[in-house]
Amino acid sequence: MRPPVLPLLAKADCPNCWGNFDPADVLWISVHQDLRDDPRLGSEEQVRFLPTIFTPDGEALDLRGMVCRQMACPHCHLPLPRPTIELDPLFVSILGTPSCGKSYYLAATSWTLRQLLPQYFAISFGDADPTVNLTLTETERQLFLHAKNTQLVPLADLVRKTALAGELYHTVYEGEHAIRYLKPFAFTVRPRENHPNYSKSPELARMLVLFDNAGEHFMPGREEANAPVTMHLAKSQLLLYLFDPTQDPRFRKLYEKNNPVAAAMNLRSERQDVVLREAAARVRRFTGMTRTSQHGRPLVVIVTKCDIWGDLLNDDTTQEPWLLKDGLAGLDRDRIMKRSQSLKTLLEMTCPEVIAAAEEFSNQVVYMPVSALGRSPTLIKVKDKEGKPVDAPAIRPVDIAPRGVIVPLLYALNLALPGLVMNVKRPSQPPQAGAGNHRPAPAGPAQRVSGGKKK
Repeated sequence: MRPPVLPLLAKADCPNCWGNFDPADVLWISVHQDLRDDPRLGSEEQVRFLPTIFTPDGEALDLRGMVCRQMACPHCHLPLPRPTIELDPLFVSILGTPSCGKSYYLAATSWTLRQLLPQYFAISFGDADPTVNLTLTETERQLFLHAKNTQLVPLADLVRKTALAGELYHTVYEGEHAIRYLKPFAFTVRPRENHPNYSKSPELARMLVLFDNAGEHFMPGREEANAPVTMHLAKSQLLLYLFDPTQDPRFRKLYEKNNPVAAAMNLRSERQDVVLREAAARVRRFTGMTRTSQHGRPLVVIVTKCDIWGDLLNDDTTQEPWLLKDGLAGLDRDRIMKRSQSLKTLLEMTCPEVIAAAEEFSNQVVYMPVSALGRSPTLIKVKDKEGKPVDAPAIRPVDIAPRGVIVPLLYALNLALPGLVMNVKRPSQPPQAGAGNHRPAPAGPAQRVSGGKKK
């Protein structure tokens, strides 16, 4: 069966500068080495140009007759994944305090989506352009394909902290004025041939764009006119706010007595509601909302590191909230909402200011527990910068088994694109042997927990 044809969009959005443009105006990136010194990107970058000559396959030829294969935004001149002009975007912003686990969460999510979406949900998931996601795929490799996967590796050596500048950002020039833009991560999602709505691929296919800032960018007073790196908040159809309960001493008291490793870890304390309130203030300013109006788009409060504190919930967080029906997985929305209410109650008891900040900002708030590692780390001795032995959390990469990490994005796809990620109702009564066809979806290779028990 031939895949459905995806026509060009009438208007496209650049995932780098968020400018809107006609696909007919898209620029191409020259290839010949003589064609350098782009006016917006500097002397080391290939010139961007509007082509007049194309190959029979539709590729542009530069002024030296070289075949070009990369496109660029007509506004910022930054490279564009080709799906930018073919697929409507689904923008997702990820925010949280420094060291809340955003980088771990993002890598665990993208890796798990690669494993489970094609196998259980009949959805194709892949890089919109592999070069765009190089930083993320390297983090995936470190976590899930580590060369020393059976040895204890300090967490600080597995994932680097998200930087405030450098390789995760682009610099664009307007004359002498330099502007820094955040590099996004971009993927494509579309139904596979065995999906019941495969014929609707043109309507259901999307370019999923994820924005991951350093936590410091969301601190009050850190917004810079020449670095609009949080402007994506105004475009995003979904906001993911990561709350780290290990950064709150009130929450830590609930689990430390039963978790000696967690109690021994040198944890920082942060006012995490400040980040959410600052993000809300920027969204209101970027979109022209009043100071008291609520955002009409979903906000998922992701409570991280549930491998440490998950026993506090009246639910088994090792069990994913989806089911298999007739070989296709669907979301168990009832379990997601029940788990959300249980988690909200827990947060109201410990961190009520976070609940207040979330629900004053959005009229669609859902709370979800996740663990990027799937199990608590072990403390080992390492040497600090001065050569003194200190305790550091570590894990064997082979033991990493994320839980709950893809649920926020599955939930977003379910809301934004009805018919792509299905809903499945859990049977009200346990089925008799041989009766019914609902069963829990088997854990993927990155999701199994030994023995199926909580750690």
